[in-house]
Parts: sequence; structure tokens; C-alpha cells
Amino acid sequence: MAIMEAPANTPVWVNESRCKACDVCVSVCPAGVLAMRPEPKSTLGAMVQIVASESCIGCNDCELSCPDFAIYVADKKEFKFAKLTDESKARSEAIKKNNYRVLGA
Repeated sequence: MAIMEAPANTPVWVNESRCKACDVCVSVCPAGVLAMRPEPKSTLGAMVQIVASESCIGCNDCELSCPDFAIYVADKKEFKFAKLTDESKARSEAIKKNNYRVLGA
């Protein structure tokens, strides 16, 4: 099996064709990097969206928890990740309180 190469300057990315919109990755992200956006063509009517890539801390929780192997995190050797901030923690909590949906949508 080939190793997936990260897109340039991208800490986290999604293969939308594999995502079934289960919300698991959003629920485990401590930095509020992910949220669900409405997607009428998706089976569950939503799709994961990267809303704050600059806040990704590279914890890999989203990638490790995805049951469909649809989300990927760059290798720490190839990307300098952010530190967990109070702002990103607050965004994460707000997204979770908003049923994992994109804020303001």
C-alpha cells in the first residue's frame, strides 16, 4: 500500500468520497479544526469541513478515530503544527455545542 503524500502546507485533509459524515472526527478534535457543513448529496446530509487548519496541533485524534479512513494528518516531520490555545479550545467547545456543525451556518 502506498503512503499518502500530504498536500503542500496542509496539516489535515479529507477524502470526501470516503467520508460518511459520522461526526466522530469533529467530536474528538481538541482544537476546533473540524466541523460539519450541510451537504444535501451526502448520505447523512452533511460533510466534514476543515474550518481552522491553522489551529491543527497534529494530535492525529481525528485520523485515528475515523472509521472510514477518510481524514489524514500530515507527518510531524513535514509540517509545523500549532500549539493548543484557549481560542482553539473555545472554538472546539462551541462547535460541539452546535451539534458539530459549522458555526454561523
